[in-house]
Amino acid sequence: MTALDSSEHVVVVGAGLAGWRLAQALRREGFEGAITLIGDEIHPPYDRPPLTKQVLVGKWGSEKTVLATPELVSRLDVTMRLGVSATALDLDRLSVSLDDGSRVTGTRVVIATGTKARRLGFAADGRIHYIRRIEDVERLNRDLDSLEPGSTVAVIGGGFIGAEAATALCTRGLRPIVFEAMARPLIAVLGDQVSSWLLGLASAVGIELRVNQEIVDVDEGDEGLVIRFADGSSLDAGAVIAGIGVLPNVEWLQSSGLVTDNGVVVDEHMLASERVAAIGDVARFTWRSVSGVESVRIEHWEVANGHASTLARHWMSSGENEAYMVPYFWSDQYGKKIQMLGHARASDHVLRVSGSDEEGTWLALYSRDGLVTGVVTLSHPRALMLSRHLLERPTSLDEALIEAPWLN
Repeated sequence: MTALDSSEHVVVVGAGLAGWRLAQALRREGFEGAITLIGDEIHPPYDRPPLTKQVLVGKWGSEKTVLATPELVSRLDVTMRLGVSATALDLDRLSVSLDDGSRVTGTRVVIATGTKARRLGFAADGRIHYIRRIEDVERLNRDLDSLEPGSTVAVIGGGFIGAEAATALCTRGLRPIVFEAMARPLIAVLGDQVSSWLLGLASAVGIELRVNQEIVDVDEGDEGLVIRFADGSSLDAGAVIAGIGVLPNVEWLQSSGLVTDNGVVVDEHMLASERVAAIGDVARFTWRSVSGVESVRIEHWEVANGHASTLARHWMSSGENEAYMVPYFWSDQYGKKIQMLGHARASDHVLRVSGSDEEGTWLALYSRDGLVTGVVTLSHPRALMLSRHLLERPTSLDEALIEAPWLN
């Protein structure tokens, strides 16, 4: 397929991080044609990680999260269609139908519709807070502002969103209680061993964490909400926050003919078809890692950035992809920073090679079939970055232990 030229029109459905980064990457690669960015929120593209950190704590207003300032939008010459949702995609015409009755037709279409919060479906679901958008945090902050200091706030889900929210609640002088369905938070993501090392972080800062919890309902109480458990017990809470995972936004593509299976299935260039691509959290992409080729969907900020760059370079024919993309994520929770490189499986072997629980800082290596598949640290950012190259090429665990870059 020929490279993009100035006569073409790239239609990007999804005005989040991935969609905005693609617009920037296309211009950086020299594309001079039309770019239209479609978003179902009224806000220009903004950064989501601060929502559960600086914005929820009250350090930032939501305006500080904005990525696409008016000046940047003008400089990049991007047409913004905000506050409208895509309802269908016509692959033959490369036309996107919108819920206001209009259509946007281009020469290439990029799907960057991200994910939505998985909901619980309880009786009082309308009063449960799910943190995905600016409006979600603004509504939550209004509810929290109405609570007395020390009020109990239930956090359902002890993963990254739940832990970050609980940390912010504690900072605000409230009493968060975190309810985790599994034996330990993050066990399905980080594995048995690493999750056990992290188990005491909440209690160390005075936050109550309850594991193996089976919640059967949340309903209205006299002065708030009532959490009901399978054992018949209940808990009153001034507010309830849920962070139980997300689902890819693909329903609007049902009639398109694209393959959707836990996301939009794309190749290593992010292509779903010759002129249609998908990037960011919604993309299930072919990933060539140090341990082989996998089909994965990764909900990481850095991965969305990488997807945008990969697609822009491919469509502009200015070079091949990097040898290996190294996924990266971080989470600030309970006064600590968890960081991870790679996309290790929870079942991979784990070896802690530096630090300890007592020190409150450490680094560990994941490995599979003798190859390093991931690096995870607790409050040890320099050691993590010194170890990045272990995942930029196939590196045996033995070789990593001999080199020990984290000690430099």
